[in-house]
Amino acid sequence: MRNLFCSTLALLFLGPSSSAPGQEPGSKPAVTTTSATPRNITIDDYFQIRDVSQPELSPDGQWVTYTVRTKILKEDKNEQRLWMAPTHGGDPIPMTAEGVSSSHPRWSSDGKFLAFLSARNNGKTQVWLLNRLGGEAARLTDTAQGVDDFEWSPDSTRLVLILRDPKPEDLEAAKDKDKPAAAPAKPKTPPPFIVDRLQFKRDTVGYLDRRRTHLYVFNVSAKTTTQITSCDYDDSEPAWSPDGKSLAFTSNRSTPDPDRNFNNDIWVVPANNTDKGANVARITTNLGSDHSPAWSPDGKWLAFVSQVDVKAIDYATQHLAIAPSNGGEAKVLTLAFDRSVHRPRFSADGRFIYFIAEDDGTQNLCRIAVTGGEVTRPIGGHLTVDSYSLGKDGAIAAEIGMLDRPNEIYLSTGNDLTRLTKTNDELISQLRLAKAEYVHFKSKDGSTIAGYLYKPVEYTPGKKVPTLLNPHGGPVGQYSAAFYHLAQLYAANGYAVLLPNPRGSSGYGQKFCEAIFADWGNRDYQDDMAMVDYTVAQGIADPEKLGVGGWSYGGISTNFIITQTNRFKAAITGASEVLYVANYGHDHYQKLWELELGLPWENRALYEKLSPFNKVANITTPTLVMGGEIDWNVPIINSEQLYQALKRLGRTTELIVYPGEYHGFTTPSHVKDRLERYLAWYAHYVKSDPAPARPATAEVKAAGGE
Repeated sequence: MRNLFCSTLALLFLGPSSSAPGQEPGSKPAVTTTSATPRNITIDDYFQIRDVSQPELSPDGQWVTYTVRTKILKEDKNEQRLWMAPTHGGDPIPMTAEGVSSSHPRWSSDGKFLAFLSARNNGKTQVWLLNRLGGEAARLTDTAQGVDDFEWSPDSTRLVLILRDPKPEDLEAAKDKDKPAAAPAKPKTPPPFIVDRLQFKRDTVGYLDRRRTHLYVFNVSAKTTTQITSCDYDDSEPAWSPDGKSLAFTSNRSTPDPDRNFNNDIWVVPANNTDKGANVARITTNLGSDHSPAWSPDGKWLAFVSQVDVKAIDYATQHLAIAPSNGGEAKVLTLAFDRSVHRPRFSADGRFIYFIAEDDGTQNLCRIAVTGGEVTRPIGGHLTVDSYSLGKDGAIAAEIGMLDRPNEIYLSTGNDLTRLTKTNDELISQLRLAKAEYVHFKSKDGSTIAGYLYKPVEYTPGKKVPTLLNPHGGPVGQYSAAFYHLAQLYAANGYAVLLPNPRGSSGYGQKFCEAIFADWGNRDYQDDMAMVDYTVAQGIADPEKLGVGGWSYGGISTNFIITQTNRFKAAITGASEVLYVANYGHDHYQKLWELELGLPWENRALYEKLSPFNKVANITTPTLVMGGEIDWNVPIINSEQLYQALKRLGRTTELIVYPGEYHGFTTPSHVKDRLERYLAWYAHYVKSDPAPARPATAEVKAAGGE
């Protein structure tokens, strides 16, 4: 029903610390000692792993710029820097300094400059410009409200900016910025939130008002900004036409109230538009969501991602489609492929369209002719391609993760795939990692299910070991062939780890994904338990030492698992839902609730039938309940209700609420605390370790009362 992805999955590749000038982080300074004998991975290693992402090839194909994110535990903050690596060998070069975060690097058309986003000197996020040869970055834009996104025009004389309508205080601050500094004013009492929208809340944002995101064109030499779209709609994903005269973008502006549906379309507006959007032309008319536009080199076509099955909502396959850029009938190219696609891009000669596709526990870079036909895989295999950049000569710079290595930047020039970065090599060389196996097994009804099985690092064949079932978030999502610190951490602590892709998962076609529509906790429960049964039958899992836990829909899965079976000795449920009717109007998913389960006052019986809360008395498993204080994706209310019920029933339970955290945690100390609690809870209740179920290093504060 929704996109409740596991936040731990989104946080796998982040780490802290700094590197010497001119040295790629992680290549030497990330770890100060090297052991000849590999060791098991630890919690602290999580904060040594760097997140490498956002590759962008230079126009001449000689360089690729990318970002490296670190999590600095000592200072409890995150930092992201820009780096640049030569494509024909050589050491990477740092492009931005430590102490400030930068993202979204984009080359100018002549390859001399890098533009990027950064919030510096306690200011708003702006576009900054950096000479490729070095020197200090210069601020390019100076908008009152900050820049959400941008792209260069083909000739690099302009930028398209995504700006949200400014707050009155933003405009006042912009007027006063050149005035002499005054004494700090006494903080004002915040005004009340005025809510008049159907969609009135969003995680990481909070309450929504009528301020919308729109397209602006910024003239680089004149430093002038012109708004080219407007009205009560959000506009996003701008893409310049090859001649620089038009901009394609995504917006839900074909219906009176965009809060009532998901009908995004592709639109085109003249780049010199001066009437704020009266001349926008609608390109797609599909009732489902169309997004991610990309122009053909000749400007005649737009490729985009299209959801053709409206009723299937999030369970629908996201297809690749193409339409004339001046309007006309769209053609879906990947119906037979039946795998969700992302990030479409035309080849330089316009004959092919590249895209990323989820497929059978992997994520590959694929390609199809503009006329349709066979899907090929320029970067395929058991790996995960998260992003990529195409060169004019056919080269591809890609961000790729593998089961035994965090994401790095690779270069493909046809048959060869060369790794350009070695950001995490020094750390990985010291670690003894568990091998992940991609296994298949039969579910209760005979359906074939797949998942990843990690055996303990020090596993003796034939020996039964404590085993943890870790359902993924989503439910639409999948465990892919990528480095997973949490699974490695569990395996290093003596557990077998089960990562199933049950029905509801993407990567196996729409029928497989849609099998749990309005039926959570039935087939996906059977599939999750089938992986447990499989590992027991293989003589790996000790049936007397089983644990279960997950985040987001993984937490929801945990809830419906422990209400249906008492096989598990311990459970950890994070950012989960348990009484579904309580979420309607409280989380940010009201449209999805309505489209999958109906209106709660009209179809209350289905809400109650599916809610694990109504079977809470069945739970005897010691259950650790966790969540973020200000999570509007899956609000803490359900975690509180589950904890309250379990406590009232006299069950073994504890509630951990992390202050200031949204659905995906960002504070390093909170992430570490969460991992420590995972290990302590499972060790005590699954392994029967006499050590307390609460980590000794954790500071526990009672939230008032007893």
